[in-house]
Amino acid sequence: MSLHSEPRRRLRRQGPATLRGKYIPKTTTDQRLLDWRGPSDWVHTDPWRVLRIQAEFVEGFGLLAELGQAVAVFGSARSLAGSREYERAEQIGAGLAKAGYAVITGGGPGVMEAANKGAASAGGVSVGLGIELPMEQGLNEYVEIGLEFRYFFVRKTMFVKYAQAFVVLPGGFGTLDELFEAVTLVQTGKITKFPIVLVGSAYWNGLRTWISDTILAEGKVSAGDPDLIKVIDDPDEVVQVICDAHSQNPVKRSSTDMT
Repeated sequence: MSLHSEPRRRLRRQGPATLRGKYIPKTTTDQRLLDWRGPSDWVHTDPWRVLRIQAEFVEGFGLLAELGQAVAVFGSARSLAGSREYERAEQIGAGLAKAGYAVITGGGPGVMEAANKGAASAGGVSVGLGIELPMEQGLNEYVEIGLEFRYFFVRKTMFVKYAQAFVVLPGGFGTLDELFEAVTLVQTGKITKFPIVLVGSAYWNGLRTWISDTILAEGKVSAGDPDLIKVIDDPDEVVQVICDAHSQNPVKRSSTDMT
């Protein structure tokens, strides 16, 4: 079998570079940046990493600056086509596009692919912000505007800067990370308050109950903090909640916002 006919050959994207086979490094760029172990040559290499980080910010800001109103959709990369969350994500992506929003995802498979597919099929703007991961397969085929990042924190900045709402479908640790980062930024006033919607009461009600019955009950958050998160099942209602929130509090950003 030739290299070109090998099915699903491992692939690693590092910024603009594509690597396959033996050329894929055993660690990611983030891991090498954050790992404190090893020789002291980090003293000499970290200044060069700063330039690479700066370049990723410049690329992201330059590509997305004219995006307009957008909603970020998160969820599991493991959700299969035809599953309930996949179909919901596709409906939400289409509904948001019809309402005039660009749809931003992590650019991968599963829920991300479904949301991008829905947005693209409805004639909307479909954006994917990928990340270098050991088993990452690159951006899904429904991404029309895409970037692939080396550093998680640069990618997260792009989600927060260019999305005016977060929609979170069932997912794992990565999805929970995005959810709680968004809630924390809103709670602490680091970003302007915007809708954070969890889709699927059967999946998320246990989390909501724990937040109310444990975290709030023990005084670890304020009384109104659990209300920062809404749990909704119907895709049309998800879109309506976001539209209503923005009609009541229009998003106004000056050239100095988020700088």
